[in-house]
Amino acid sequence: MITVNLRYSGKDGSARKFAEEMTASGTVDAIRAEKGNLRYEYFQSLEDPEMILLIDSWEDQAAIDAHHASPMMKKIAELREKYDLHMGVERFTGLDTPDSESKFIRK
Repeated sequence: MITVNLRYSGKDGSARKFAEEMTASGTVDAIRAEKGNLRYEYFQSLEDPEMILLIDSWEDQAAIDAHHASPMMKKIAELREKYDLHMGVERFTGLDTPDSESKFIRK
């Protein structure tokens, strides 16, 4: 599994408006329906109201590559431009929680 955290930031609520339009337009549902997508969720920061976090998880790199080659990427790029967003990206691979950390996880 590969998880990509994308932090969108803008001005005057533009990052939130972007996420809302992505959802209302059906783009989010279409991405979630893509082969290999495991998670696609937006979150708003409590500390920075101008920042929206997208957690985007995929089965493997081939699924990400197929998503990036899809026509949806053009729509996403157009919306990013429309809302004048800036981005930060972090990428993680799925690993099991080490035993030393599992005692801190409440289930």
